[in-house]
Amino acid sequence: MAIRVGVQADSREECAEGLAQLVDAGYVPVMLPAQVTGNRWIARAVPPRTTKAPVDDRGPSAD
Repeated sequence: MAIRVGVQADSREECAEGLAQLVDAGYVPVMLPAQVTGNRWIARAVPPRTTKAPVDDRGPSAD
């Protein structure tokens, strides 16, 4: 499942500010502020990639 968070604003500055708040919260920007129809601005961010710890599949220790 892909998780994306979007910012929609009336100005580029407002959109950039919203995106900056997401970045401050740990999200990674994937779409910088862009103007769309009707003088609206959008930007998108995603949660950071997580790295799972390696799985130890050797079974119980033989010690």
